[in-house]
Amino acid sequence: MSHPLIERISTLIVDLPTIRPHKLAMHTMQQQTLVIIRLQCSDGIEGLGESTTIGGLAYCNESPESIKQNIDSYFAPLLVGQDASNINAAMQRLDKVIKGNTFARSGIESALLDAQGKRLGVAVSELLGGRVRDSLEVAWTLASGDTARDIAEAEQMLDLRRHRIFKLKIGANEVAHDLKHVIAIKRALGERASVRVDVNQYWDESQAIRACQVLGDNGIDLVEQPISRINRAGQVRLNQRSPAPIMADESIESVEDAFSLAADGAASIFALKIAKNGGPRAVLRTAQIAEAAGIALYGGTMLEGSIGTLAAAHAFVTLNKLTWHTELFGPLLLTEEIVIEAPVYRDFALHVPRTPGLGLTLDEERLAFFSRK
Repeated sequence: MSHPLIERISTLIVDLPTIRPHKLAMHTMQQQTLVIIRLQCSDGIEGLGESTTIGGLAYCNESPESIKQNIDSYFAPLLVGQDASNINAAMQRLDKVIKGNTFARSGIESALLDAQGKRLGVAVSELLGGRVRDSLEVAWTLASGDTARDIAEAEQMLDLRRHRIFKLKIGANEVAHDLKHVIAIKRALGERASVRVDVNQYWDESQAIRACQVLGDNGIDLVEQPISRINRAGQVRLNQRSPAPIMADESIESVEDAFSLAADGAASIFALKIAKNGGPRAVLRTAQIAEAAGIALYGGTMLEGSIGTLAAAHAFVTLNKLTWHTELFGPLLLTEEIVIEAPVYRDFALHVPRTPGLGLTLDEERLAFFSRK
């Protein structure tokens, strides 16, 4: 029996407008840039993948332009002519020759999974071991920076039954100002919603010691990456002291990082991101390390569009326990769509399709319109 071969891998950079400026500690997004990967196979099947980062090089050491260039120059020549149905062999071939580049790797792995799902007539979640749920509760980030506006936005989301978990991006302002902002929002929402904060590494340990205490005492459910990923000893000390659980995000840049953090006791929650681990299969290896170490899980995002969001969702629906739910709201931040059937959000959750592959079809006209020329 002849195996289908990978015939061609093409990449497109797509710039999509967002519903509002999205403020993070390190960058304010005015639009989102996606790298869309199309993997053509000799049996006529096409796999779709997405590699998305935030703000050029503001977030990490890969950018949309470097992802495209590296896939075109290095990944594609290694994969063209290989067995399209053997994802293990294809990814191991990359592992031998290419270091890092987890964002690019994630898009490739997603495309291989999408193609194989379509080939076998099953959803990607079934290739990853089988789903144990059909939907994922999704958090929303309140990132206007204005307290009254954030409260009004949260109230609207509760009324629409779209979100009841809210994450606040803090760290760029004075600590006292940020704490006041967060506490006011928690007081306004009370028990109707979970309120969490993401500091994106902006505090030093001395600021974090006090701030985590105040946040915990005021009902904040978790504190994401309060201090630098490099200060491992500080993370361990903070995790022991903070009344609010500490979540590692930027600290996890690989599956090996996850093991090392777990061994050190540096966090009690891990943010899972397919882009940071190198794909949907890779992120499940990090999840297994966390589960073995008794560390809780949260489904993170790089604010991917529909393709990257569903690639992550298909992995997350297979997890035994997702204590802290997910933040797969990337598509809701975009005003335009490049797929025909947009992901379905209702009753506080993203509903994960059971159709073959990721469950998406590109809208060729919209894709051509938004692609960088």
